[in-house]
Amino acid sequence: MVRGLYTAYTGMANEQKRLDIIANNVANASTVGYKEESVTNQAFDEMLTLKIRDGSVGYQTQEIGQMSLGVKLGEVYTDYGQGSLRQTGNTYDLAVEGTGFFELRVTDANGNDSTRYTRNGSFKITSDGYIIDTEGNHLQGESGDIQIPTEAADVVIASDGNVYADGTLLDQVKLTDFENYDYLEKVGDVSYKLLDGGALKESKGNIMQGYTEQSNVNSVSEMVEMISITRAYEANQKVISTVDTMIDKAVNSVGRVG
Repeated sequence: MVRGLYTAYTGMANEQKRLDIIANNVANASTVGYKEESVTNQAFDEMLTLKIRDGSVGYQTQEIGQMSLGVKLGEVYTDYGQGSLRQTGNTYDLAVEGTGFFELRVTDANGNDSTRYTRNGSFKITSDGYIIDTEGNHLQGESGDIQIPTEAADVVIASDGNVYADGTLLDQVKLTDFENYDYLEKVGDVSYKLLDGGALKESKGNIMQGYTEQSNVNSVSEMVEMISITRAYEANQKVISTVDTMIDKAVNSVGRVG
């Protein structure tokens, strides 16, 4: 009976973690460039169960089978599928159609630079002409930070990433793709860093100027899943309540009769 309490507890803890992930998806359903996260479930490793010196078999140890100790979270994974494109008309809003990520130069509080990757193309231009994201990180081109002349009247970013200012080619937006997305680690909600062992490859995506890529979260399906999780959580609660009642009867009623 006590094992029943533990098994139900692992179920409740698992559903709570699943609910946290789905709640984060729903909260970011309107976040530009956000990619939906999901999780798999798996059972704990089964254990061999034994009768130890049980009187029913002549006080001999006997195998009686395998048992599971409950459930646990498996792999938390990200769906990198294409989100819908929304037209904004803003010159520095960019979206990737297809595979690939924008490359950003990120500077920490100590002045150290690192590289991050994102599908969030909500960029803007600084007073000195640099293209940055909402957190001030610099969009990278093939030559480094992309800088637009402050006097430029017409800025065009072509589908191949070429950046033109008043008809003059300045640079090319750098799009990066990866051999295996399992080597990406999320930093915040919409940016990623490449882990050791990860390999880069050429991106086959196109850049859409004046568009942003929306989250690929389906809010309706997430809400349906949230309801399913709530019901599973309540079922585990009922198991705990039932086992608790059985233990109470065993201790306070059966025990008193003995």
